[in-house]
Amino acid sequence: MKRAGRLVPALFAIMLAGAAGAADIVDGKYGDKEGCRYAETGESSGADIFFLLDGKGVTTAVSYCEFKGEGKSVGGATKVAAECHEEGSEETTPAEMTLTPDSGGYTVSLPDGTRWGPLMRCRS
Repeated sequence: MKRAGRLVPALFAIMLAGAAGAADIVDGKYGDKEGCRYAETGESSGADIFFLLDGKGVTTAVSYCEFKGEGKSVGGATKVAAECHEEGSEETTPAEMTLTPDSGGYTVSLPDGTRWGPLMRCRS
């Protein structure tokens, strides 16, 4: 029974170390006007198009892509794996996103040539 008493604190410490080791991909929130409004209020203005990039993923008017794992630095940009799902769908689609610093913000690029940005830092 003493062994179990030591095991719980050890498992808790491992869980905390894992959470502390997980770093956000970017430092803050970046978006277009409507994306930053969404970041501030948590509600969409109803705009057909908006983009918000934060340390956890990319939110658009119709989809969300959650970053998975650590980003990999490649020539000044960061490549990161993501899982995306469209509004109203439970299915996810894997994607690799490239986040490139651009004019004080970021441009998000997908392998199919889709580009969002530059997305500028949102005011808090």
